[in-house]
Amino acid sequence: MDIAIIGSGITGLACARRLAQAGLAPRVFDKGRGIGGRVATRLAAGGVQFDHGAQGISCESDGFRTVLDQAEAAGHVAAWEPGTASTTHVGTPGMTGLAKYLGHGLDLHQGTEITALTRTADGWDLKAGEPLGTFDHVVCTAPAPQTTRLAGPALTRPLDAVTYEPSLTLMVALHRDLEAPATRSNPTDALAWIAHDSVKPGRPTQNCWVAQASADWSIAHLELSRDEIATLMLDLFLGLHGLDPTDVAYATAHRWRYALVDTSLGQPFVTSRDKTLHAGGDWCLGPRIEHAWQSGTAIADDILRTA
Repeated sequence: MDIAIIGSGITGLACARRLAQAGLAPRVFDKGRGIGGRVATRLAAGGVQFDHGAQGISCESDGFRTVLDQAEAAGHVAAWEPGTASTTHVGTPGMTGLAKYLGHGLDLHQGTEITALTRTADGWDLKAGEPLGTFDHVVCTAPAPQTTRLAGPALTRPLDAVTYEPSLTLMVALHRDLEAPATRSNPTDALAWIAHDSVKPGRPTQNCWVAQASADWSIAHLELSRDEIATLMLDLFLGLHGLDPTDVAYATAHRWRYALVDTSLGQPFVTSRDKTLHAGGDWCLGPRIEHAWQSGTAIADDILRTA
């Protein structure tokens, strides 16, 4: 069975990993340079790095806990106590550690944006500017709006009910130490989440910080340029901590248009009528990394039942 998976975020990687463990050989295509989707780590000049997407990995199910335990034993995940009442997990040496663990040994094709998905008598034709081949089965794990544009007419259920909150993220490296908590969270503030990224397990020693804007602030400034976003968020960050622009060694911003699922689909995945096309992601079940893994795993299990 020839299987194509669109997207190398946690859903796509979880699906591909489960299929590969069953003896199949899915091909995974993604438009980005690195795997993991929002489970992301940004590397910059001077050796600085930032977890500029998902900040931690929570777990409530036995199945996902087993995966985290295995990834931790392999050195790709570590427990972190960020000064709060709870312990979370993070990828090591960056959040992409979990994605790299799930993606090990898979047939991954980065920098390949799928532009067309067409049903033919022989299967599903994929194009990324040029034809990629015909596949018996396709799994689309892009965000719901992108999945609708690519595969929506073939799905048995529309995805219009799925909604997201965007998130604008600031990454800052400082010349000097900053006396502040490892994390600061206040959803009503413009900077709703601030984390001292460098104190997470396995990180370099640079003084790197990540700030993520509230949903309201992100919506209001979503269409500004990256430089404009960085300037505004840096002013907020410096003012909050009593810092001067000369204290900044590096600063940039990132726009997550589909950051957090606000309204989910309420089921692990959706299919075409003949079940040769599956679509899923965190948008199916909720905003956590675990939800993305659950969706991808459920899709793989459904494919294996009919393989």
